[in-house]
Amino acid sequence: MWIWIVLGVVVVVAGIWVMATYNGFVKLRNIVEESWKQIDVELHRRYDLIPNLVETVKGYAAHERQTFENVTAARAAAVSPGATPGEQAVQENMLTSALRQLLAVAEAYPDLKANQNFLDLQNQLRDTEDKIAVSRQVYNDTVLTFNNAIQVFPAVLIAGPFGFTKREFYEVEDAADREVPEVSFAPNAPVAPAVPPAGDAPAPPSA
Repeated sequence: MWIWIVLGVVVVVAGIWVMATYNGFVKLRNIVEESWKQIDVELHRRYDLIPNLVETVKGYAAHERQTFENVTAARAAAVSPGATPGEQAVQENMLTSALRQLLAVAEAYPDLKANQNFLDLQNQLRDTEDKIAVSRQVYNDTVLTFNNAIQVFPAVLIAGPFGFTKREFYEVEDAADREVPEVSFAPNAPVAPAVPPAGDAPAPPSA
């Protein structure tokens, strides 16, 4: 009699644990998916800025056709739906590289550097890159939490049968590569002579 009671208690406790563990996995998975949506929102904001930026630069540097084509092709690849976070990161790295080339073109055109529309677009792009960086960190943190949760014992015994699998991180090759290059507005000024260290300063003349 007592054996059946004990077995019944074990079954009930195990069932509660399975249910709680499963629900925990579902909540974490939903947080991961919501975090990815936030990245997607900022990425699409970035995509929307690029055509206007290209057209603005094209108005001053129409002969830079290869640069424009590179940006357009990279944007088209990045916008394509269905990419995993890992694949999206590769495409975004390519787009970032193309954008840096485009913005570098502005250095050779003083009138373009002074164009208010160009300045506004560059500021918006920089702001978007900052938001992408924050969203990426949040997403990667939630992915790490989810991946750890489904791999530890004994939770791993539940994760596999119920179809919970590891999620990919969204990583760029180098965080500095996402930064929008600053376009300098100062003329080429001569470099000031370096100030010698204090220890190298000449001694005062002796009396």
